[in-house]
Amino acid sequence: MGSITYCSRIEQLIPTHLLNLSQEGATEMKAVVVEVPGPPEVLEVRTLPDPVPTGRECLVRVMACGVTAHDVATRSGTLKRGVVLPLICGHEISGEVVGVGPEVTEWVPGDSVVSTQRRRVCGRCKWCRSGRESHCAEQEFLGDVGLNGGYAEYVLIEEDNLARKPDSLPHTEACIVASAVGTELNALCDVAQVKAGETVLITGAGGGLGIHGIQVARACGARVLAVTTSEEKVSMLKELGAEVLLAERGQDFSELVLASTAGEGVDVAIDNVGSAVFTQVRRSMARGGRWVLVGQLTGEFISFNPAQLFLRGIHLLSALSTSREQLRSSLSLIERGLVRPVVTTVLPLSKVVEAHRIVEAGTNVGRVVVTPD
Repeated sequence: MGSITYCSRIEQLIPTHLLNLSQEGATEMKAVVVEVPGPPEVLEVRTLPDPVPTGRECLVRVMACGVTAHDVATRSGTLKRGVVLPLICGHEISGEVVGVGPEVTEWVPGDSVVSTQRRRVCGRCKWCRSGRESHCAEQEFLGDVGLNGGYAEYVLIEEDNLARKPDSLPHTEACIVASAVGTELNALCDVAQVKAGETVLITGAGGGLGIHGIQVARACGARVLAVTTSEEKVSMLKELGAEVLLAERGQDFSELVLASTAGEGVDVAIDNVGSAVFTQVRRSMARGGRWVLVGQLTGEFISFNPAQLFLRGIHLLSALSTSREQLRSSLSLIERGLVRPVVTTVLPLSKVVEAHRIVEAGTNVGRVVVTPD
């Protein structure tokens, strides 16, 4: 899992052009900073200099930011690779451009925008040139590195990591589209290439990823089996068109999957949970099935015999975040009424500790969002 990088003084991660601001011209913003990993209480509201855009950067006033399991893993120390502390969490951002660097050509102040999960990509590598910039080796993931994330009043994002927000979509819903909808669209449409009439298994179906994966799969014409451990979430999952498999935490739900598919198993599995359900998902796969790994909620490792996959022709795949084109496609699905963002809890940024507790408990249906106070 790698190791977390620490900086001994928070000022060392503030860009030089911010530290050099004169007292007369400097302004300040509120942000939630994590200096050391730990429980939700390590999230502290701090006052920092307002960011100043340079180069191809846009200064975005944050109107809403989603709170994700990724944020929880970063804050707690479960996620270590690529993490540099102290940091500001948050990669699901919707807001308004209020300033631009001298090299920006696509955006002007006043534009309403939605971000991908990244602050920047190189724009030159084979991945960026082919529209698969989520694999760019030089990418900077928002909320993982330093003092530039969505739990703040302002954030810096380079122009080609933004998409235009539809006027009809409120910021509290728009902010989650790239991650919650776009990642599932990536997994289902581009990686698994799901076809109408196929059967799709969605794990973690009541969470922020899963509840949107159900909708994307249904928009593709697939039959959806949704696994959840929460009886309170069953009715909403059914309303979205899923056949719900209610399983206790740790239960081998593959028996329920096989019973629902006449013993055949599923054509596609979108696994938003990870190692905790690895064996159950493997046992749920049909011959020649496509199994896409999307989420990993713990630091737990697993072991398995590769023959359990290749003797049945099972394809083990993965989906990593969202390209800007996938974000635009997700916004289009929403505008056409095929997918609706599910946000059931909106809290002020000052209550971000409560937001993290909700996400950790897994009690919320869909996404939790924070907005500047």
